[in-house]
Amino acid sequence: MNQESLDLQALKDFALNTATEAGQLIQQAREQNSFEKDYKDQQELVTSADIAADKLIIERIRAAYPSHKILTEETCKDKSLANDLEHPIWIIDPIDGTVNFAHGQMMVAVSIALAFAGEVQVGVVHNPFMDETFVATSEEASTLNGRSIHVSGLSDLQKALVATGFPYNKSTVPEIMERVEKVLMHCQDIRRLGSAALDICWVACGRLDAYFESLSPWDFAAARLIAQQAGATCGHFCQVPEDIPACIYNHHLLIATPDVYLPLDDLLRPTVRS
Repeated sequence: MNQESLDLQALKDFALNTATEAGQLIQQAREQNSFEKDYKDQQELVTSADIAADKLIIERIRAAYPSHKILTEETCKDKSLANDLEHPIWIIDPIDGTVNFAHGQMMVAVSIALAFAGEVQVGVVHNPFMDETFVATSEEASTLNGRSIHVSGLSDLQKALVATGFPYNKSTVPEIMERVEKVLMHCQDIRRLGSAALDICWVACGRLDAYFESLSPWDFAAARLIAQQAGATCGHFCQVPEDIPACIYNHHLLIATPDVYLPLDDLLRPTVRS
């Protein structure tokens, strides 16, 4: 199979329809207060809505594309699957922003990406609570609800609004706070909105100027493509291993409007521990 054999338009439409259906499921679960809470590893919140949306998306993929691999946050979690992008693989977060979801907040999204031929080819990030859907393919510019979007184009880091996040595992918080302090002293302000996928999409549409964090592939695979196709510079403030595709490497991600990328990279690189 080669890239030319993929119908990106059909794959985009499928991802969009599936994300919308999953979004309806989680929206209904919250409106009816019909979800239950649990914890993974005694600290990471997961709800029955996460599991139900995960199941729905997997079922749709297996029915439509039975030969494709699947990587999801909840039930197909082997991250090593994504290291080989020569075969089609769907990378999914059924609810990005689970804590927000459980607390009745709006920054919640379904994230669906398809990677193939070494790159992410399709990305959809759907926020059912704000009725916003971000979409991109490797051959098309990014859109928000069908309208073209672009990064802010800001050139002065001192005026930049930057987003980041914090992990459930608090062992790395001191190192993260060192980065936050350095960036905060050189930008306008920092935001922590609780959904990495939406943070990155907000960079894509100019609501934010930059984003940095270490994540899992399902948190950012779709959003990174959307940001890239909206004009963002996407990279890492660390060395990317040669055997892992950069588009899904999850450590020290940095995504920014182009002119503030290098100044942020210069600030953040010295904080990475070897």
